[in-house]
Amino acid sequence: QVQLVESGGGLVQAGGSLRLSCAASRSIFDINAMAWYRQAPGKQRELVAGITRGGNTNFADSVKGRFTISRDNAKNTVYLQMNNLKPEDTAVYYCNALRGVTSYWGQGTQVTVSS
Repeated sequence: QVQLVESGGGLVQAGGSLRLSCAASRSIFDINAMAWYRQAPGKQRELVAGITRGGNTNFADSVKGRFTISRDNAKNTVYLQMNNLKPEDTAVYYCNALRGVTSYWGQGTQVTVSS
């Protein structure tokens, strides 16, 4: 079992920055991949950014150049640095961990970007 707790969400003006954190209840060293997803009202959940155990990353086209993802295995934490935020980034952001064939989710953290 892996429990994930997100933090760092909030209200920010357009052009601002936020850093989300996802703390895992156990070592993430053997977790294949971790990712951030988001879900806006009335929309499907979508992948924002992912990072593999080896450090390879991928991003949604809509956030490339603005968001970065990183992982600190010593702290069992994954981060999502979000810069130049836009109103369309408003959503609940969820952390995901893939261990083997099992997927774990956090409870989500709200990000609201005002124009």
